[in-house]
Amino acid sequence: MGQMHVRAAQGGELESLRRRYLERGDLPEGGLSASVLRSWERCQRLGLEIGERGRPANTTRADLMLARERNLTLLNHAGGVMEHLYEQIRASGSMVLLADASGLILHGIGDPSFVDRASRVALQPGASWSECQRGTNAIGATLIERAPVEIFGAEHYLECNGVLTCSAAPIFDSKGVLLGALDISGDHRKPQPHTLGLARMGVRLVERRMFESENARHALFAFHNRPEGVGGLQEGLLAVDADGEIVAADRQARMLLGIEDRRIGRLGAFGNLFRSGFGTVISRAGRDPAALMELELRDGARMFARVRVSPAWSANAHAASSARARVAQGQDPSRSARQRITLETLATGDAGLQFTLDRCAKVIGRKIPVLIQGESGSGKELLARACHNSGPRADGPFVAVNCAAIPEHLIESELFGYVGGAFTGARKEGAIGRIQQADGGTLFLDEIGDMPLAMQARLLRVLQERCVQPVGGSEPVAVDIALLCATHRNLGDLARAGQFREDLYYRVNGLTAMLPPLRERTDLHQIVRRLIDGSSNHPEPRAITVDPSAMRLLEAYAWPGNIRQLQNVLEVALALLDAHEERILPEHLPEEVQGASPVTRVAAAAPASASAMSPVTLPLRGRRPKDIDDAMIREALERFEGNLSAAARHLGVARNTLYRRMGCDY
Repeated sequence: MGQMHVRAAQGGELESLRRRYLERGDLPEGGLSASVLRSWERCQRLGLEIGERGRPANTTRADLMLARERNLTLLNHAGGVMEHLYEQIRASGSMVLLADASGLILHGIGDPSFVDRASRVALQPGASWSECQRGTNAIGATLIERAPVEIFGAEHYLECNGVLTCSAAPIFDSKGVLLGALDISGDHRKPQPHTLGLARMGVRLVERRMFESENARHALFAFHNRPEGVGGLQEGLLAVDADGEIVAADRQARMLLGIEDRRIGRLGAFGNLFRSGFGTVISRAGRDPAALMELELRDGARMFARVRVSPAWSANAHAASSARARVAQGQDPSRSARQRITLETLATGDAGLQFTLDRCAKVIGRKIPVLIQGESGSGKELLARACHNSGPRADGPFVAVNCAAIPEHLIESELFGYVGGAFTGARKEGAIGRIQQADGGTLFLDEIGDMPLAMQARLLRVLQERCVQPVGGSEPVAVDIALLCATHRNLGDLARAGQFREDLYYRVNGLTAMLPPLRERTDLHQIVRRLIDGSSNHPEPRAITVDPSAMRLLEAYAWPGNIRQLQNVLEVALALLDAHEERILPEHLPEEVQGASPVTRVAAAAPASASAMSPVTLPLRGRRPKDIDDAMIREALERFEGNLSAAARHLGVARNTLYRRMGCDY
């Protein structure tokens, strides 16, 4: 299937077939694939003329950057695969392209000489190659056919595209949703026999990487009906949670098992498919992880399999086992389950937050410090706890220290501990410091920008030497900690002003994790629902909802105190409900929220001091959009690598304002 389909007609003969079809309606009996014929018929119904240059979608640079932001996960996983594919076709006069589900090209890489020629027919990032705009082409056809397609030379409906030969395959997520297409295009005079096979292989790699990333906290069950198929690109993957429930199946797994896409999400327990229980399989894998197991399906077919589990999954499995034990003993684990927050449970649909969660998930367990930046009340400690609970140290201690809340004369002993009699008032037996308490787990230093300089020097030494020396002690104590820090301040500016050690800044700033302020998030409804359900004031067993009029007020308010303030507002509202009331109304909300309107939102969002803000939150808040020039926009986009949400937050404007400015000015 990786080779080009056999054609009886080529070159001028193929051109003749096409013209006869267009003029007389004669369907060629040979030389064309069924997918090409179907595409020609669709193009004719659309009224496309073979001599036209296509129907441009008039997409702007802003549209392209918005599309890239929407498809950031796809881009992240496809980028490396595209580089790999390009190495296979380098110097062949070709290029590799990635398009979204609408046919808009997001990214391309190829031989410079061909890239230049391809741009003459708009085969480049930012151009749409849907069938309705570019006629028969591999990208447009594969998105409609939902199957690999190859279009050679004059098979393109528009004559101007006949200089190309293109092979594309569709990309799906684990739920069967079409995400886009991977395409390899080249000069029609230099066709390569295995191009379609390379495109299919690339798609398989992209889908596999996305599946493994999305299900990193689950056990991955890799299987095939032949032993040699396990470990290769043809193996199927099932993601199974700690309770033995199948939560996802990739496309290859569905094909091997004969599962229709509409059944995705309703696969049930592992034992529903296999005669062996998942616990038995996990035990066998634990004894010999490299062993190839032979398992029988419920229908009698046999599969060969291996199981891969991460430390995070093992921690989840242990927690689930403990919860089942509590249930067996008559205890209710629901509250503790709600309190164990993870990166996965934090996801509520906001694109900016999801970008941050995805980045954090990639570095957890890799000894990379994370610096969480965001306004007060935006949930920095919550994200820190989620990072801890989502990594291999989840069963270890999580020790949080608010550097701004500890008196300066106590912070040394609080962090490093002390021996008995080290200073006046010290306990005789001494005390273990917070850093040592975090041994084997995670140390979270909140508001690290407020730490005194003298303590910064000692902290730097701990991070470098991985040892802590208590106050008054003579022997250092080894510690093994993962470090998470948070601040609402600009550490870079503080370092340049001499108020924060520059060497410590680079030590703690491994990955910067941005938390958007509540006023810029798109998931307010989901946050409100979670806060109500998790409230200690929730009058169970009643189902409490928010009246649409009250929700409009919540949406209009600027939330200077962010999620912490919203939580307090909802706690009070729940407490004010009468015994018979099941809906939060405007009168249950504070007067300041009742008086909110979209007009006052930006003004209320401005902080007391712009200099206190982080450069990746809102350092320019308070400036009017017209005060921000093109150079500032370009600088922000470069700084945040094209991430429009982060750039807009940095500039202090709404994303729509940024899109408008880019569409007009670029």
